[in-house]
Amino acid sequence: MLLQSDLAGSFTLPGTTMMVNRMGYGAMRLAGPEVWGPPSDVTAAIAVLREAVESGVNHIDTSDYYGPHVTNQLIKLALHPYPNGLVIVSKLGARRGADKSWISALSRQDLIDGVHDNLRNLGLDALDVVNLRVGGFAEPAEGSIEKPLTELAELKRQGLIRHIGLSNISPNQLSEAQTITKIVCVQNFYNVAHRTDDAFIDDLAAQGIAYVPFFPLGGFTPLQSSELDRAAASLGVTSMQLALAWLLERSPNILLIPGTSSLQHLRENLRASQFRIPAEVLANLDSIGKQEKEF
Repeated sequence: MLLQSDLAGSFTLPGTTMMVNRMGYGAMRLAGPEVWGPPSDVTAAIAVLREAVESGVNHIDTSDYYGPHVTNQLIKLALHPYPNGLVIVSKLGARRGADKSWISALSRQDLIDGVHDNLRNLGLDALDVVNLRVGGFAEPAEGSIEKPLTELAELKRQGLIRHIGLSNISPNQLSEAQTITKIVCVQNFYNVAHRTDDAFIDDLAAQGIAYVPFFPLGGFTPLQSSELDRAAASLGVTSMQLALAWLLERSPNILLIPGTSSLQHLRENLRASQFRIPAEVLANLDSIGKQEKEF
């Protein structure tokens, strides 16, 4: 088992005492196929969660609509009572239909119900951080987020939420949000091939706000995938390890939450925090992102 006290260094969420290691863990893949129902092997899922925390991970990303309810119940089963310093970040803004669909859930009652579902299934009195998820599946959709965010800020005022983040948002929506409540993190689609948020990340870093990318291997063209594979092979690492290492080097405010239900893949992901990418390989990887702009 990998033992490392600081996974790629740490980052303190702005205005809080929450210091998290930059290599975290995303719990979505612990649910069954299509993020629905329980895993085929509950014991294995519990082992992954416990080894992640034992290896130094103290930032777990989850949501009660994963399963639904499944990942939060597994986190509670595996880790409760939670160790000091563990930060559990959940999401609101969607719910699951009986047909496994993903349905927007941004009404006042949706948000109230979502907070209480998370609290109950995680066994908590207050949620550390809640990300309000808006926009589409992987991209922001411009428009005001004032109404749902105001409702979430009220739940924070009531003490049910300690801090608020945003997911699938644009810079304009962040600016609007900051007139309503303090934002500690942004969670958007970003990787070495999908670089739309480059300037946004730099702006967030200047403000001390965490950026949490999802889909580290999502949206690659076949050419981009082959170039990443070739670079990874030259370093003796997997493509996922190289993609994660690149994100860690991209900016110190980037926090990672790679997910897996496999102990082997968990260990591989954590090892991505242990190596530096040579300058010439970094330059080649930057060219992958430039290809996106040419299509």
